[in-house]
Amino acid sequence: MILIAMGVSGAGKTRIGELLAERLHCDFTDGDAFHSEANKEKMHHGIPLTDEDRWPWLRTIREAIEKEQRAGVDAVFTCSSLKRSYRDILRAGDKDVCFVYLKGSREVLEERLQTRTGHFFDPSLLQSQLDTLEEPAAEEAITVSIELTPEQIVDEVLKQVEAR
Repeated sequence: MILIAMGVSGAGKTRIGELLAERLHCDFTDGDAFHSEANKEKMHHGIPLTDEDRWPWLRTIREAIEKEQRAGVDAVFTCSSLKRSYRDILRAGDKDVCFVYLKGSREVLEERLQTRTGHFFDPSLLQSQLDTLEEPAAEEAITVSIELTPEQIVDEVLKQVEAR
């Protein structure tokens, strides 16, 4: 099984991904690690990424997913996965890939981004991510509110994974 924690910046993808991997005793990979330096530089300067910027990044994450699958192990990844077409690349028709949509209000997301340090993402890009976001349908992802505690989010995700 491959879980992908998804959502806009500030949703808590990395924290939830790490906790899920810890609870599942599996590998964790942050999708941000696959961004090119050019992508990171654009985001650092408040320039939204285009689809053309994202395609190579998404394909690289898909390759990492396939590597984990060939090794026969479960894994947790993070990736904003804002559009259905992006999720389609990551899923590639694979029933073993499950998205976890971390959903939050603009107010909560803004508050989190204002207090975050050490990240290349310029908080002014939140609106462009919200504009780009195509929320996944119930059959496409497990949706959990980011207003729960991280532990409650992980408990809910694991409960819903078992129910699938």
